[in-house]
Amino acid sequence: MTVVGPFGVSVRDPALEAEVQAGLSAVEAGLVEATKSDVPLITEAAQHLVRAGGKRFRPLLVLLAARFGDAHAPGVVPSAVVVELTHLATLYHDDIMDEAEVRRGVPSVNARWDNSVAVLTGDFLFSRASTIVAELGTAAVRVQAEAFERLVTGQIQETQGPRPGEDPIAHHLEVVAGKTGSLIAVAGRMGALMSGASEATINVLARYGELIGVAFQLADDVLDIASDGRESGKTPGTDLREGVATLPVLRLRELVAREGLAADRELAELLAGDLTDDGRLAEALAGLRAHRALDLARRDARAFAERAGQALEPLPDGPAKSALLDLCVSVADRTR
Repeated sequence: MTVVGPFGVSVRDPALEAEVQAGLSAVEAGLVEATKSDVPLITEAAQHLVRAGGKRFRPLLVLLAARFGDAHAPGVVPSAVVVELTHLATLYHDDIMDEAEVRRGVPSVNARWDNSVAVLTGDFLFSRASTIVAELGTAAVRVQAEAFERLVTGQIQETQGPRPGEDPIAHHLEVVAGKTGSLIAVAGRMGALMSGASEATINVLARYGELIGVAFQLADDVLDIASDGRESGKTPGTDLREGVATLPVLRLRELVAREGLAADRELAELLAGDLTDDGRLAEALAGLRAHRALDLARRDARAFAERAGQALEPLPDGPAKSALLDLCVSVADRTR
């Protein structure tokens, strides 16, 4: 058994492994080409995160989804480039909103230059993605436009917060589906669409992509608390320090509202306070790591990964399906 791509995705077939590796290399070359400009600063800023690397999860999913049709169809690799460019553009904008200083182990664009350069570079990446997708046909343009709407809607919903009377956990899941799941759904849909797969297959892979995308983000919510930072790529407690109420925190608040235990209330009050102090943050992390709210969040992430695997049942068995199923197991395992 060999491994290709992020999270230990197992590719059991040597021929599939070679073709996926070749496809990812072509995507990488396409990303470099798409981020070139006649203006040196634009090229430097646009290639900043491309050259910093990344999991390339979305392009990998495009390539695997294309295995259910003609994997060598001319639109497959360009569609993978489109999905990754769109993802990169959202990272530039996210770093501005989060006032991030580091991304993928290098200074963020807003930290290295400034917010104006970062937001305009993100816009540049969106424009390059739009140029490429326009060459793939009106169906691809529609898929990209609808996903972009969901991305923006999810970000606004996160900024706004739950409406009065809305379940905070349901709101969080809706935000995650919009901000993360929607673009990963596009990866599954685009790969299948460009390969000429049937409409039923396209819908299955889009559904799979959304579910595995939500599972991946919920696993990240857990890792922000439970890990030492090597797996998530972030300093543990980053979301806590920034006051972001991720799933473990929301599960704790749910328990406080339902059971009202004094120890739970005390931990929730600590989490609601100022965690910019390293000592208070360490105390908050220790409290959550030992609390059953973290196990409930783990359960939620695994449930979405299981649902993603179940969504693949209509597809024929084969190496590509096995790799997609293995990805479900890998995402679930990240929460341990």
